[in-house]
Amino acid sequence: MLETSDPAGTAGAALADLTTFRLGGPADRLITASSDAEVIAAVQEADGTGTPLLIIGGGSNLLIADEGFRGTALRIATTGFDLDGTRLELAAGENWSAAVARTVEAGLAGIECLAGIPGSAGATPIQNVGAYGQEVSSVITEVIAYDRAEHRTVTLPAAECGFGYRHSRFKADPERFVVLRVRCALEDAGGLSAPIAYAETARTLGVAAGERVAAATARETVLKLRAGKGMVLDPEDHDTWSAGSFFTNPLLTAREFAAFRERAARRLGPGVEPPAFPAADGHTKTSAAWLIDKAGFTKGYGSGPARISGKHTLALTNRGGATTADLLALAREVRDGVRDAFGVTLVNEPVTVGVSL
Repeated sequence: MLETSDPAGTAGAALADLTTFRLGGPADRLITASSDAEVIAAVQEADGTGTPLLIIGGGSNLLIADEGFRGTALRIATTGFDLDGTRLELAAGENWSAAVARTVEAGLAGIECLAGIPGSAGATPIQNVGAYGQEVSSVITEVIAYDRAEHRTVTLPAAECGFGYRHSRFKADPERFVVLRVRCALEDAGGLSAPIAYAETARTLGVAAGERVAAATARETVLKLRAGKGMVLDPEDHDTWSAGSFFTNPLLTAREFAAFRERAARRLGPGVEPPAFPAADGHTKTSAAWLIDKAGFTKGYGSGPARISGKHTLALTNRGGATTADLLALAREVRDGVRDAFGVTLVNEPVTVGVSL
């Protein structure tokens, strides 16, 4: 049965509490769906009547306008954790961090370094969620989704999902697919983690990159690292009232990176080398956090209700009482300041609804 905050769809339904920013105005109507059939029925109803539709999972990557959303908000609250050997199927509404914990408890490797990431399983393929040397695209085998263009449920193999850095086919065409289930292939390494790929994690663990540790140890270490940066949800800690990293790490062509290096040398001195990591298609990935800090936006920057986290420069936070307009003003200040300092334009990671950076 579909549950709505107002069956007639006339009264506003609060959305701020459904997001980790705790920002945003009301929707005309809020539907909570607890099964795939209910999700599909709500989507078909909205599409059939031409009603704008906003999909909400865990709300951890969503920034909604203060004016709210003129249409139907569909909260996906489906559940389902099916582990068969190393094969995992998750319903879109499953809590991602809890699912990671359960796979580690089962002695499996592959997503242990994605521990503590807030939000739901259905959102992970959309952003190709990644952290601490792992991305979900490395384990996803199939995504089951409702195709709003073809009006049917489809099963998309990973090769057809268009995965890239914080990108996918679903993100490129957000109005077409509604993720219902995610299928993954994990690894049985006898209770050990996947090879540790991230330098900070390896350093904290006291191992070399490429070595394995107990999967539970890897998960616990990542949780501690994330908590130290305000990246694990805590209702009492305003540093976690955020969407995690607000900006993606820039991917620069060889020419763009050379120009960036020159700007960095002029600003910071010839001995300062910006972070550089090889990326696909001859690109170089650099650090958004480094750019923000070196442009003068340090931890805790800001004087209003929206500020940079006191624990990590990549997180823009609601200190309580902020509005979406406050948060966007800070984001634009940071983006423009980085561009002026280094000639690199940062791109927001959270999905914006009714607003844009």
